[in-house]
Amino acid sequence: MVTAALGLSLLLAERAEARKHASPLDIFGIAAPRPRVAVHSAKIPLPRPRPEEAPKALDEAPPEEDKPGADKPAEAAQPAQKPVSACRLALTEEIAIAPSIPDIRGPGACGGEDLVRLEAIVLPDKRKVTVKPAAILRCTMASAIADWLRKDMVPLATSLGSTIGELDNFDSFECRGRNRVIGAMLSEHGKANAIDVRAIKLANGQSIGLTDRAMSREVRERVLQSVCTRFSTVLGPGSDWYHEDHIHLDLAQRRNDYRICQWNVWDPLPQVAPLLPAERPEAAPPRAVAGKPEAQEGADDEAAEKSPAPAEKPAADGGKSQPHKPATKKRR
Repeated sequence: MVTAALGLSLLLAERAEARKHASPLDIFGIAAPRPRVAVHSAKIPLPRPRPEEAPKALDEAPPEEDKPGADKPAEAAQPAQKPVSACRLALTEEIAIAPSIPDIRGPGACGGEDLVRLEAIVLPDKRKVTVKPAAILRCTMASAIADWLRKDMVPLATSLGSTIGELDNFDSFECRGRNRVIGAMLSEHGKANAIDVRAIKLANGQSIGLTDRAMSREVRERVLQSVCTRFSTVLGPGSDWYHEDHIHLDLAQRRNDYRICQWNVWDPLPQVAPLLPAERPEAAPPRAVAGKPEAQEGADDEAAEKSPAPAEKPAADGGKSQPHKPATKKRR
């Protein structure tokens, strides 16, 4: 027993020694496990705590909920705003009530940009001239209408003892050809660059009908001179039969700044129409006698008999006289 115990202890000692020195042929580490090296944790120094009075860092990461994710739709980019035109800046509420409206893109070349809805024109004395109905125009055309009323028509109304109260708008923007003819060239109305005016109504109830022949010719000629000075196209009575009851105004651009002014200011109609012919002269024969052709022929015969016969001329053929032919009457 003592011998067996001694042998067992020697065997265990040899195996322990073999574990320390592995066999070079044991490439898979089967014979005996290698001893593990003890690992000692190193002490890493931590930074000092941040002072409470220190400012917050600017590069702090945003919270997770604010970061755009794949499931969060991106906000649509805002369209760039168009710059405001010089006309829009000048056409203030002290001159006209003309709010801006979106651009119009109609069929063909209809429509335009920088459009306004001209609702009223503010006079220098702060009174408002209503445009009925409101006109859809380009800003430049609306500004020209406002200047025309404020600077030209106000003095004319003052000379008539009143002031302007309303502008009768017959037509403004309308996508159509000239004179509403199908297939014709696009009208300036289709470009929001024209307006048709029938009358200017005064505050005292009087109306200046631009084509009304009962209106004074002097007043209509003053209107003619003012519009032909300010607008590039003026069409009225005498231009064509489409403009016999209104005046067309526009700012069409042509080569060499060519202008058209076609408006015939007709004379006023007579106050009393001549219903009866002129009075018959007293020396005239009675109507019954003057109306008969036989009586007129008899008077001609009597006048012929009373007239003396012409003197006979000597015959040029040696005394031979020509036979006398009776006189014949001429037809009238």
